[in-house]
Amino acid sequence: MDDAVSVLTKGVTTGGLTTGAVARLLGVAPTTLRSWDRRYGIGPASREGGRHRRWTSADIGLLECMCGLTNAGMPPAEAARAALAAASPEDAARPDEQEDRVDRPASHAPGALPLGRARQECRGLARAAVRLDARAMDDLLAAAIERYGLLTAWESVIMPTLHAVGRKWETAGERYIEVEHLLSWHVSCALRRVAAQRAPVAGSGVSLLACTPGESHTLALEALAAGLAQQGLPVRMFGAALPVLAMEEAVRRTGPAAVVLWAQSRSTASRALAARVESIEWGVRGARRRPAVLVAGPGWAGQLPPGVRHPSGLAEALEALAVISRR
Repeated sequence: MDDAVSVLTKGVTTGGLTTGAVARLLGVAPTTLRSWDRRYGIGPASREGGRHRRWTSADIGLLECMCGLTNAGMPPAEAARAALAAASPEDAARPDEQEDRVDRPASHAPGALPLGRARQECRGLARAAVRLDARAMDDLLAAAIERYGLLTAWESVIMPTLHAVGRKWETAGERYIEVEHLLSWHVSCALRRVAAQRAPVAGSGVSLLACTPGESHTLALEALAAGLAQQGLPVRMFGAALPVLAMEEAVRRTGPAAVVLWAQSRSTASRALAARVESIEWGVRGARRRPAVLVAGPGWAGQLPPGVRHPSGLAEALEALAVISRR
């Protein structure tokens, strides 16, 4: 059981959870929980001091049922009636089973994503994505980045959820493509908000980030751009499928300290392109310079041109680029 689940379980057994904690657990915006309480009676059985909501295991079990039904496409009012009808006194009298209900992964809920034993934040984000709940996704992404930092949030929360969405639509035909698109958009927005929080520090070399021609997957590069920006390092992010001639022109015009080429698949990874970019020179005669070239992504495998580096992940890429930029 991970730390997040332990904290949540402790909250249930010592007087109940706050609305914010339950929202993070289930991937629902706090305003949604308050609305369900007010409109449908899906709320805490007791309130602290008569006002503040404190959610018990039994309350959370009812909410899980409500979320499962709405994830499956049932209208909220109808889902509330069904959830309330399914509740029984026997369930309320067995707190040991109710606590299990809080800790149980949501892999068997209708519309759930294959997350296994991922962090609790992954499950909350996945539930919000399946419901197409834009506000909850924004809140959960911001909370994860603030709590863990960009690197850990990317590797332990965002990436596992994105992979789970990808596996889901691959096995479900044309279903869930809208979930992947919406989640990807909100991840991109969260990363750009991080990148905008700090201005570049003068004197550092620029890192030019681009996908290879034919490559459309940009989120990992956006995470790298956000991580560099957090350190005050200047970045030029050119995004998806930058044509070769445009890439050469961008290198000559920006004179970057480093160029990162992203390829998701072997079909879009080109060693010839990496060598070509590594050979580009700029500057006045007698003081010509060339960029350090890094290739990133699972598409790059096997032998690379001399001098070209292949970081194993976001942390290694950030460390390498920070050293290069500050020379």
